[in-house]
Amino acid sequence: MERKGYIRLAGAAVTLAAGGVIAMAPGAAAAPPTPAAAYNKACGTGYKIVNQINIGKAGTSYLTYNPATGKNCAVTIRSTPGPAVHMYVWVQRDDTRDYADDDGYYRSYAGPVYLEAKGYCVSWGGVIAGESADRSGTNCGRITG
Repeated sequence: MERKGYIRLAGAAVTLAAGGVIAMAPGAAAAPPTPAAAYNKACGTGYKIVNQINIGKAGTSYLTYNPATGKNCAVTIRSTPGPAVHMYVWVQRDDTRDYADDDGYYRSYAGPVYLEAKGYCVSWGGVIAGESADRSGTNCGRITG
């Protein structure tokens, strides 16, 4: 089944929840959480994981980036595929408020959705069967290759 994301301009309504802030001692690095669902490489060749967030035990949303194209890609993946449930994934460029999203009923994942954001902060997240998680203002100009 082919999946397509849609880009919406700043005038569209988007509900974003503020991401949490974690304070750490200087020099300390937080290990990324163990994903509830493994990345399925849905974004394609050249995309590397730059961030991830668990959606409870239901699954994981991934933010990936392709340095060759300057595009971010987001996908939300269920821990255990099964009967179709409501799923949503989105990524937004913070300076322009342009965003891409995919909203529907899926058995295993929502997305991928793509957005050009080289050098800019992005907010992103996902929903699986009523559970949600998101991050605001992340990956500001950090290019991972």
